[in-house]
Amino acid sequence: MRLEAGSWKLGAKEMELEKIRSLSDEELAHQEKTTAEQLFRLRFQVSLGQNDGVKKLRQMRKEIAQIKTVAREREMGIRGAATDAAAQSKKGAR
Repeated sequence: MRLEAGSWKLGAKEMELEKIRSLSDEELAHQEKTTAEQLFRLRFQVSLGQNDGVKKLRQMRKEIAQIKTVAREREMGIRGAATDAAAQSKKGAR
């Protein structure tokens, strides 16, 4: 039973990453900015003792890291926009 629950969580995380990968470059930059602002506000609340959001802090830092990773992959042409452009050019050549 535990194994199924763990694999379900892994599936949810993979879906989140796929959601991030499906964003355009502009949407990706906007999402990074928005998440960074939310993280700042949450850190401020935690420092004032208004919120005990350690789990949420960790989650937001991870999301920002994933966004930055996807953006860097696209810059380097590993995945994302460059790969999608190549796939579209192949479709156009047919």
